Amino acid sequence: MNSDIQINKPTPILATEKLVLFKRATHVKDTIKALEAGDFVLITEFYNNGMTLLKELQTHLKNKLPNKSFKEQREYRAAYHKLSNLILLEITAQKVAVKKSPEIGWLEKFYPDNDHFMLTFPQVQGLNSAWQWYQNGIVVPVLRNKIHPYYGTYFPTRFDHLILFDNWLKRYTGPKKSAIDVGIGSGVLSFQMIKHGFQKVFGTDTNPNAIFGLQEFMGDTKLSRKIELEHGHFFGKYEKEAELIVFNPPWLPESYNLENVDEAIYYNKNLFPKFFAEANNRLATDGKLVILFSNLAQIANLTKEHPIEKELAKGVRFTLEKCFKKTVKGASEKTKRNQHWRGTEEVELWVLIRK
Repeated sequence: MNSDIQINKPTPILATEKLVLFKRATHVKDTIKALEAGDFVLITEFYNNGMTLLKELQTHLKNKLPNKSFKEQREYRAAYHKLSNLILLEITAQKVAVKKSPEIGWLEKFYPDNDHFMLTFPQVQGLNSAWQWYQNGIVVPVLRNKIHPYYGTYFPTRFDHLILFDNWLKRYTGPKKSAIDVGIGSGVLSFQMIKHGFQKVFGTDTNPNAIFGLQEFMGDTKLSRKIELEHGHFFGKYEKEAELIVFNPPWLPESYNLENVDEAIYYNKNLFPKFFAEANNRLATDGKLVILFSNLAQIANLTKEHPIEKELAKGVRFTLEKCFKKTVKGASEKTKRNQHWRGTEEVELWVLIRK
């Protein structure tokens, strides 16, 4: 396992002088005013006190901000992100120091020598959820075995595009000696290719947690000899030509008013031009470039531009062999967000070949 990789983890917060204490008897409106003034709030007594404060904060922001269109929802989430991350929890001896807190194994893994610090409440929630997924595993319909995503690694929560890819792989009759999975994440596309007979997959990711987590997950199994990993951009140090390149990029254009943009969900203006330029040098003459995408950004009116169509319109590097589309299942009735656009959302599988 590559021990040189530096894991991304929440940065410990040292005790700050100006702390507002929040317990069951504390007046919620006063506490929210303190948050809006930029003060840190420390949750005391019970873990559930933090849950109560977050719920009240959500109600406060929903009353204050419209939350109907896709853009308004993003603005609401940005405001919630800013204020909720002023709510702190104390960590003592690798445990959350309030009663009835969840047991989170990451605290021992990530901070073995740090006995006293603070993290934001959303960070602790994120660590807790990630620990459950990591421990229990996640069932993915196109795979035989569960995946166990490492902390901070993107994993699919919707599967329409993976089913589209699996169906394409079933019909694929080309050579299966080598493939490249750009942005391997939790490894699902690579596992699908191995399942369908590919001898070797080279996977890259800019996220060190994705690479470390997959190395740990595969260990010294047969899988580890079939999937080679590298922490790096696009094609990393891979210089040979591949018969198949697969890419499941972010589906939404980057929003400049959002803090801490997640590279697994939002793409910047340089991502696709750079990717296509490099893919042109790595794809074998008779190879195929497969991109999994969605029309979500167009139907949510975030952009009129489709980055794959834009590349094809240039007519310089690639031509379209085939584009498969699949209508996405409607949003769950349990989903509280207004997702009226989901009825017209389609996932797309683009097969490009070199000119």
